[in-house]
Amino acid sequence: MNKKDIANIRKQFKPDNDLMRISSIFNVYIMKESSEIYHHESQPFEMLDSDQQELFLGNFKKLLTGQLDEKLFELKFQRDAEDPSQLILHRGLLANDTEEWKEQMLRIVAKMLNDKQFSEDTVVTFIRGDYYKPTQRNNEEAEVSERDEVFTHRYILCSINKTEQSKKTLMFDYVEREFKYHVAVDPVIKLASPEAGFLFPCFTDNSADVNHILFSSGKANEPDLQFIDEILNAEKTITAQEDKFFFEEIVREVTGDRLETSTLANVYEEINRMIDENEDEIPKLDYRDVERVLKVSGVEEVNTEKVEAAFQKVIDDQKYELKASSIIPKYNSKSIKINTKVANISISPQDLKYVRQIIYKGKRCILIEVEEDTVIEGFRMNPEELF
Repeated sequence: MNKKDIANIRKQFKPDNDLMRISSIFNVYIMKESSEIYHHESQPFEMLDSDQQELFLGNFKKLLTGQLDEKLFELKFQRDAEDPSQLILHRGLLANDTEEWKEQMLRIVAKMLNDKQFSEDTVVTFIRGDYYKPTQRNNEEAEVSERDEVFTHRYILCSINKTEQSKKTLMFDYVEREFKYHVAVDPVIKLASPEAGFLFPCFTDNSADVNHILFSSGKANEPDLQFIDEILNAEKTITAQEDKFFFEEIVREVTGDRLETSTLANVYEEINRMIDENEDEIPKLDYRDVERVLKVSGVEEVNTEKVEAAFQKVIDDQKYELKASSIIPKYNSKSIKINTKVANISISPQDLKYVRQIIYKGKRCILIEVEEDTVIEGFRMNPEELF
């Protein structure tokens, strides 16, 4: 799945939307002390009142919010896994009977109970339904509406949410005209901040892919590897943060840890160009691609043997491929931080070419080329001739 596929699904979670039908919702309450199911219930989603629906829809949108390889991870199922979750979820996907669907989802919950001790009471929510995607964009002049022909896909979404005790409050009773101390004993389900979850199957363009699952992590760059391995039975993943670290270490090995800002700017520009030219698929860089990028960016004395050796040393895999979108800072935002003792500066990769480190009167200085006058506290600065 790419970010466009995920965004299109996420925006469908809104009330009374005929393109995203939620047929059933199944909630399972787990006690932290015993790691046992205290209660579970299933009902048609449309039977919930509008306020409840809105809370859950917000939870599902939050679950699918975040960057790929940071909070959202497309995972491939393991082969030859014992009691594979892929098969369980597929059976649940195809089940026409509600009891059969509940049985399969409870098998997933049983895996969770065997896997870990919960720190708080937890609610696991499953929904299932149909996702409709128009075969063509809407055209006001066309006689056929975009919704006359749609691709139809079944899906299962799971959201895992912790609970918390309500805070003690002081209330005013209008009828009795007195202040009252209020203590709520019912736990609050934290739907606004899901701990984890998944969407099955994955959707790429107009096709469903039952061999992959979209996993959502509660924290960026911190996927629960045990959950991925033992509960979902999926292959482990590399985060964007890890890919970026690998790339930086490889470049250090090849260049000797020092680069001119113009050279680094060229590296980012070249990789961003690769991303722009492959909008439908995120390009990946093997050691040959990294060699080419460094050469065209102006790095001298680069050869295949040196880059291949760097891959082997840093990753221990000469055939590893780095995701282009993970290894450069966000190109059009001020994602590069330059921290010094005197000042902290934020700059975008595309503007890095205007920054230089120079030696002036024997001291290291940062030189930033600007097109307009610099204004400090409302005062325009007079240009000074340094050389």
